[in-house]
Amino acid sequence: MADPAELPELPEPGPSAMSGTTDDAEGSPLEGTRTAAGVRAAEGRFLLLSVMVVATCGLVYELISATMASYLLGDSVTQWSLVIGVYLSAMGLGSWLSKYVVERLHARFIQVQLVIALVGGYSATALFFGFGWLASVRPLLFGILLLVGTMVGLEIPLLMRIGRQGQALKDLVARVLAFDYLGSLAASVLFPLLLLPHLGLVRTSLLFGLMNGVVALWGVHAFKSELRRPGWLRAQALVVIAVLGLGMWGGKRIEDLGESALYELPVLFSQKTPYQRLTITRWQDDIRLYIDGNLQFASSDEHRYHEALVHPVMAAAEEARPRRELAEGHGRRVLVLGGGDGLALRELLKHDEVESVDLVDLDPAMTELFSTHPLLVGLNGGALSDPRVRVHNRDAMEWLVEDERAGERKFDVAIVDLPDPNNFSLGKLYTQSFYRLLRQRLRDDGVAVVQATSPYLAPRSFWCIVETLRASGMNPRPYHAHVPSFGDWGFVLVSPRGQPQPARLREGVAMRFLDDAVLGTLFVFPVDQRAPEVEVNRLNDQLLVHYYEADLADPLGRRG
Repeated sequence: MADPAELPELPEPGPSAMSGTTDDAEGSPLEGTRTAAGVRAAEGRFLLLSVMVVATCGLVYELISATMASYLLGDSVTQWSLVIGVYLSAMGLGSWLSKYVVERLHARFIQVQLVIALVGGYSATALFFGFGWLASVRPLLFGILLLVGTMVGLEIPLLMRIGRQGQALKDLVARVLAFDYLGSLAASVLFPLLLLPHLGLVRTSLLFGLMNGVVALWGVHAFKSELRRPGWLRAQALVVIAVLGLGMWGGKRIEDLGESALYELPVLFSQKTPYQRLTITRWQDDIRLYIDGNLQFASSDEHRYHEALVHPVMAAAEEARPRRELAEGHGRRVLVLGGGDGLALRELLKHDEVESVDLVDLDPAMTELFSTHPLLVGLNGGALSDPRVRVHNRDAMEWLVEDERAGERKFDVAIVDLPDPNNFSLGKLYTQSFYRLLRQRLRDDGVAVVQATSPYLAPRSFWCIVETLRASGMNPRPYHAHVPSFGDWGFVLVSPRGQPQPARLREGVAMRFLDDAVLGTLFVFPVDQRAPEVEVNRLNDQLLVHYYEADLADPLGRRG
């Protein structure tokens, strides 16, 4: 807020420095001076508060666009970099264009607010539906960024030119920029901690659109003496606020419709957590989980994936160290990285020699959902609530480091069931550095398995994971299984000291897909799936993420 004591000295009685009107003929010069001082004080307060509000709104729109881009298009680093670059360039364009606005500055500022309120307020809604209906959502995304960024770039120069009347430039710049940066700080703190988890993207964008609309309406009141048609601008502001308010009132319905546009099947549940968007669809008996729009399982055939993931590694563990050789009173200590849906746990806990399981999954919303939702608990058999299971909602790499430092007993078996490496946050969990940490936490005769994408649809990605495990001293044995929802899916069995492929499965464990005859075929790859030349995935370059992108663009690896 502007302090009236800091305002510049008032002009001599005569034309007002801010309003452009003359003193009231019936009033004294002192009364005219007091009126002018009151107008300037009110405009000063409006100016600084507006700067903070529009700065907060502007950054929130940028964060919403970047989050939507990474959610819809993947590869968060690339999408965030592009969004920030385009948005800042558009702001620069808006600042440059502001020099051509030479008349009716107050009205132009209000009109800019109304444009931002509508476009920014409905930006998340437009992107949701655009992704479902358009061939490509990128033109819409960058069109919104250019328009909103340009309008945001216009705001501050216009406000500074309005506020400069009667103020020293150095004082004005200091105040405006200070409040601008405070608004940016407020947005950067509120967005991840409060707005996104509790309101979601659609209602957050609508809320801040409403804030821009309120600034416009307040501007009509504060600048009334400077406007030619204040009533018309007030009506426009009220209409925009009403349209945004209607959207806010129906925000949950809009989110549901937007989610439905992204998926072929009806959406049963959707939640944006601080880490990812969880969506569950259901059609008759088929339940599907999507993370950030990528299918994680379909209940109709997930047993194939999870049996192929768990039972070969447990068979290998039995051959490496039979149960009769386990220490008296001790079973196998097992580590599961990822797998917050509890489906791998369900298969794992069929083995009675499992003494304890540490499950490490980053997102508490994921493990909470699959521990409490009756439909999902029915899928995993309540595995997450088994007394042998300890759930750690932590980053997998950080947890491995801390477990090593704590000197905990090493693991007999590790199951790495992480999402595909479609961004750099996930890609680090497929690097040589990560696999070396994993190797340190395994016994010398321990075994592990890593889900490794599709060797048919993403061959460079699959074999890059194999080579990275080899470079980490993990002696990989790749294998694959057909999962109808995914196609041909790959896994890698590893062991620090080297381990032949398992010859037979554990007797007495119920399975729907695997038997000893099928087990042997998993480790056979046809001629057209020979390993291509790939490099090791390291933390400093993460080539795997680029391989994955290229594979999705050219699934058969026939790049010219």
